[in-house]
Amino acid sequence: MSSEHDEILGKAYDARLMRRLLTYLRPHLRSVAVSFAAIVAYSALQLAPPYLTKIAIDDHIATGDLDGLNGIAAAFLVVLVGSFVLEYVQTYTMQMMGQRIMYDLRMEIYRHLQRLDVAFYDRNPVGRLMTRVTTDVDTLNDLFASGVIAIGRDVFTLAGIMGFLLWMDWRLALAAFAVLPAIALVAHWFRTHARESYRQVRGWVARINSFLQENITGMATVQLFRAEHRHLLRFDAVNRELRDAHLASIFYYATFYPVVELLGAVATALLLWYGGGRSLQGAVELGALVAFIQYAQRFFRPISDLSEKFNILQSAMASSERIFGLLDTPAAIRSEPAASARTFSGRGHFRFENVWFAYRDDDYVLRDVSFDVAPGERVGVVGATGAGKTTLINLLMRFYDVRRGRITIDGVDIRRLPLSELRGRFGLVQQDVHPFSGSIGANVRLGHPGIGDADVRRAVTAVRADRFVDRLPGGLDAAVGERAATLSAGQRQLLAFARALAFAPDVLVLDEATSSVDTDTERLIQDALRVLMNDRTTIAIAHRLSTVQDMDKILVFHRGELREVGNHQELLARRGLYHKLYLLQYKDQERAATRAPVGPELSGVG
Repeated sequence: MSSEHDEILGKAYDARLMRRLLTYLRPHLRSVAVSFAAIVAYSALQLAPPYLTKIAIDDHIATGDLDGLNGIAAAFLVVLVGSFVLEYVQTYTMQMMGQRIMYDLRMEIYRHLQRLDVAFYDRNPVGRLMTRVTTDVDTLNDLFASGVIAIGRDVFTLAGIMGFLLWMDWRLALAAFAVLPAIALVAHWFRTHARESYRQVRGWVARINSFLQENITGMATVQLFRAEHRHLLRFDAVNRELRDAHLASIFYYATFYPVVELLGAVATALLLWYGGGRSLQGAVELGALVAFIQYAQRFFRPISDLSEKFNILQSAMASSERIFGLLDTPAAIRSEPAASARTFSGRGHFRFENVWFAYRDDDYVLRDVSFDVAPGERVGVVGATGAGKTTLINLLMRFYDVRRGRITIDGVDIRRLPLSELRGRFGLVQQDVHPFSGSIGANVRLGHPGIGDADVRRAVTAVRADRFVDRLPGGLDAAVGERAATLSAGQRQLLAFARALAFAPDVLVLDEATSSVDTDTERLIQDALRVLMNDRTTIAIAHRLSTVQDMDKILVFHRGELREVGNHQELLARRGLYHKLYLLQYKDQERAATRAPVGPELSGVG
């Protein structure tokens, strides 16, 4: 899937797409059977009123037998009641089935989204993916819940009317069918152009959703840099394209519908001219001519209705292209079919062996990196921004796969381990914390049934997050809104730290985990970490060297290469790259300490 434009599969795939869509009916074959029977019966009933009219005129009105009209009227009433009941049954059944299919489809899409690799989300904006799960799925609901019903009903009605017309008088039937070639040409024109217009509409809907998601989330930045007018112009351009795409689809619909109506009127005129002449000659009874005209009107009404169903069908085809394009996107990172059933213990031995990695082409972020982490060892990773520190974590947990070399745990390549087994051993605290709406406690346990309230409380207390949690209304039950806007950056990071600890990981991974907390709070976390890291493998990526000074081993990276390895004192004694980083930070701290204060000193995490 491209983030620049939606995949276009082409008109030759219509039949393939429809066959694939119809596979979603298989779990609901009973509902399909009930609806199909109701459609057939309803279509048969629709053939009765014109023929009853013929009988009423020719057999009763023309002969003066008014008493016989009572039976005709009763038959009309039975047809109306039966039509109502059958239409209710088919509509209710198909609507219920449509909702169940949409539920299944949304679950399938979301399940697939969970399996896709991180690189996929780097390429595809969130707004586009949301469009797949919402707008596109709703469009398919229209197809299953109403389009299929109407198309099936109209097809059966058309077939029945054609048979009746040919049976009653094949000459008059041919007069009515004279306009069908013209209707076929118009329908082909509509189908050819409407498909592309709906594809354009869905594409621009995805773009506008993507734009809104990105800009509403970043509205504070837009306002801070006074970019409202520039972003408004960008939104205007996208919105204008969406409007024009809709106008194009409206043009085709507005043209097709009146043309079909016009051709239907032409067919009625032909019947009046030709059938009227034959009626005057006595070749056709008046009632039969009236019935023929009624059948003709009923014949072209379904054809006219099909114009709207073409709208639904074409829109569904465009949406199905996009949905199936997403579902057919393979996960680049997945457990191999022959993934080792062997699991590694909590005292696993991690080893990077000549690892090379690049996010794009040959622009390598890591170059020939080799090191190992012994069980229970505490390892710090430092280096300048862009040195490749976070990439190490992404590779270790297989958010991405190495280009060259390999990463092993207890001698087993991590690509041979099931993903769930691999990632389930880590507790990760990232620099960019992602809270979920719910409560404080729910954000810590993330729905895990094995983590009780007592476990949550212990984790919150261990990281000293209880200092602010206990001040919130409801404590652990306090509500957390979308993006946790009411919590400070430091508070959100402490919650993420408690979340990782509550899962009791074998390996604790800290990616700039204290970057958003003040010095006092960081000191409290360091005290807690000394207990928590005891007998647990820990990998800590840090910008502040004070965070890793007491680690067993420190890895120093520079421009994707591992330049130095040792503990704090050993690295300082070498007077190499680590020593330079230490001096730079020490000088920065000295300058900060001597700088005159500009406001009240802040404390805590809030």
